[in-house]
Amino acid sequence: MSLAGIAGLLADRTRAAFCLALLDGRAWTAGELARHAGVSPSTASEQLSRLVAGGLLAEERQGRHRYVRIADAATATLIEDLSSFAAGPADAPAPRSLRESGRLGAEARARTCYDHLAGRLGVAVADAALARGLVADDAGLVLTAAGRDWLTALGVPPAGLAGPRPVIRGCLDWTERRTHLAGAVGAALCRRAFELDWVERIGTGRALRITPAGGRALRERLGVDVAAWPAPGAATTAPEGSAAHSSAGPGVRST
Repeated sequence: MSLAGIAGLLADRTRAAFCLALLDGRAWTAGELARHAGVSPSTASEQLSRLVAGGLLAEERQGRHRYVRIADAATATLIEDLSSFAAGPADAPAPRSLRESGRLGAEARARTCYDHLAGRLGVAVADAALARGLVADDAGLVLTAAGRDWLTALGVPPAGLAGPRPVIRGCLDWTERRTHLAGAVGAALCRRAFELDWVERIGTGRALRITPAGGRALRERLGVDVAAWPAPGAATTAPEGSAAHSSAGPGVRST
């Protein structure tokens, strides 16, 4: 499909809402996406068919149910990149309800961004990896020998990181305005965090809860003390984009 065709697909608010929701890395039914976007099932079905035909989404059918997901990691990266040009949280409308405020607070604390960790959790992991020499920033993020050893001890063989996607890359976090880890390393860390029960999903959205086991593991393995963080929903000490938040650096993407 041409560039104009892809841009046209994402120019519609409903289709854009579907793609952003699917950045949680899971498959959703047409009905779930319809409720999420506040449109009728027939409208959702029509718009999803256009996204599938355009190659942005892939579909699976199980009985009467139609599931869709982001087509691949490259497509997720495209959507992430485009989202960096959208209005940031400071320009977003205020939460419409206490429930929405709670959801946004939980997502800011810890969430998935397609298949890697984001929010304050993702940024804290990235900071710790850099501080401990597991990752180096040499005109772009690079996994070090110490990082490969650390991943091996965690149960992530470095050989499993090979593939078409970058081994590691920076991704600008839209709530923290700082870098979290994406690429094959970011995906492996997120997957392992679920396998080891360090995190668990909150409801059906992207927000994550850090479990007690996860809190201990993050403190022992990375020196990240989540117990010292403000309670979910508490105000941060510095506004986004302030001097207290460092710049993202080269080659960083936003989610």
